[in-house]
Amino acid sequence: MALTCHIQCAIWAIGETQAKFNGFWLKIKTHNYNKTRFGKRLMNYHNITKEDMLNGDGLRTVLWVAGCNHKCKGCQNPITWDEKGGLPFDQEAEDELFEALRVPSISGITFSGGDPLFPNNRSEIFRLIKKIKSELPEKTVWLYTGYSWEDICDLDGIKDIDVLIDGEFVQKLNDNNLHWVGSSNQRVIDVKKSTKDNVVLHE
Repeated sequence: MALTCHIQCAIWAIGETQAKFNGFWLKIKTHNYNKTRFGKRLMNYHNITKEDMLNGDGLRTVLWVAGCNHKCKGCQNPITWDEKGGLPFDQEAEDELFEALRVPSISGITFSGGDPLFPNNRSEIFRLIKKIKSELPEKTVWLYTGYSWEDICDLDGIKDIDVLIDGEFVQKLNDNNLHWVGSSNQRVIDVKKSTKDNVVLHE
């Protein structure tokens, strides 16, 4: 749901899409939707960006996942709405993600998309977060979602996130002067300090 990565897309060839992430054109295959791990269909993703300075504190690795049911008017990433788009997040992709995270100058990971908390993404996202916290406990975890904090704060694993940006993008509330968010209804939440009835904002 982060609006800082502008994506354009065009048809490149059968089974492929050409997408532009932060000024770079990438050729993305779109026909491996049924690839599985341990009998379960893999989550799809569009890109892993490295040394990103726009989607959280410090230098970050960003995983852009596929799948979003909010479909916000004015969204800059509509190519990521379709959960069948992009590539399966397989072991090769996971290895690439963790290699990027292990770089000492990287502060942590940001999950964006798409929506990392799209229902079919949740189990994989929370698995990855737990693995990151186990293997790289010094790295912070940020996550963008179109859901409100009050609707997802009781999900198992949510407290493993450090900072969560909640809320759908509302075009009429767009404010380019805001930090980390695209519209004024969205909140940058300190997950560790927040409860369902008391939201503490990240400073």
